[in-house]
Amino acid sequence: MHCASLGEFEQGRPLLEEIKRQYPGYKIALSFFSPSGYEVMKNYTGADLVFYLPADNMINAKKLVDDLNPSLVLWVKYEYWYYYLTEIKKRNIPLLLVSGIFRKNQPFFKWYGGIWKKMLACFDRMFLQDEESVSLMRSIGFKDNIEIAGDTRFDRVIAIAEKNETVPHIKDFIGTHRVLVAGSTWEEDEIELLHFVKANPDLKFIIAPHEIDKENLNDVKKEFKQSVFYSELVAGNKPADDINVLIIDNIGMLSKLYQYADVTFVGGGFGSDGVHNVLEAAVYGKPVVFGPVYEKFTEAKGLVECGGAVTAGGPLQLESILRKLFDDHDAFEKSSKASKDFVYNNKGATEKIIDHIQRNRLLIN
Repeated sequence: MHCASLGEFEQGRPLLEEIKRQYPGYKIALSFFSPSGYEVMKNYTGADLVFYLPADNMINAKKLVDDLNPSLVLWVKYEYWYYYLTEIKKRNIPLLLVSGIFRKNQPFFKWYGGIWKKMLACFDRMFLQDEESVSLMRSIGFKDNIEIAGDTRFDRVIAIAEKNETVPHIKDFIGTHRVLVAGSTWEEDEIELLHFVKANPDLKFIIAPHEIDKENLNDVKKEFKQSVFYSELVAGNKPADDINVLIIDNIGMLSKLYQYADVTFVGGGFGSDGVHNVLEAAVYGKPVVFGPVYEKFTEAKGLVECGGAVTAGGPLQLESILRKLFDDHDAFEKSSKASKDFVYNNKGATEKIIDHIQRNRLLIN
């Protein structure tokens, strides 16, 4: 299974782990492009081999496919590597696209998109997230090897939530206060939140910055004066009574932190790249709030449309939205239910792909 980064790994993970469960005789090789994926998952016990995918050229592609001799290749969402895909196709190795999603401004749909279409033609089956992607693929001649399966991330976040794993020390920090959990925040998000945090000392805030290098963490701590690092709590340092902000200074905890929230804020929406994973918050039945840049993300749009999420254009609107969700019980309950229903109504992508693998005997016990 190839993943561009950590987000794509989390997307493919439920499928990979179901394959491992159903077909224990197979070894699993997991490749990444980005350090943010490899560095976090290099010791992942669900795979027998975790590595960076070597540079995309004819020699590397031939050597890697020779060495691995895979029975099945899974390509998660996007990031298309010409020589690897064509080498896999040349050898008739089954190749599946998992949770693929397309937009009309991509090169596949341009006059110069010939080489991109050739890469798509390497896939035996493309499992797509939505109708728009299906329509776009049909517009360039792909019909028989595409189908809507949905997004495997729904299955992943449900699996995490239903494990019901707690995070040490969090309840001690929260006490009896109501809580906002802000996840995957960038500086732009933190600036938008700052006044609301200062104006509400009666609330507790848990902030998990997207970047956890020492310099950025220290900058966040300077911004939020009444704050403490999670590592300080773990070390047994009892925070002063006026401390109401907990800064998470590690990776891998966020998906479990949202369960402690009354209201959630997901970062990225005030930056140019767009909002991060809103499903991690929504699965717990929490209202989700984020900035205005989310149009590229189907799940964020769906969550807004159903009422499970609200988007804010600036700090004043953000404060108004947060205040309403904390103070208006009916608005809170309505948004909470819509969030959870949205996630659970969209589960099942993993099962559809596994069914295809079984029906076509792509793997044999």
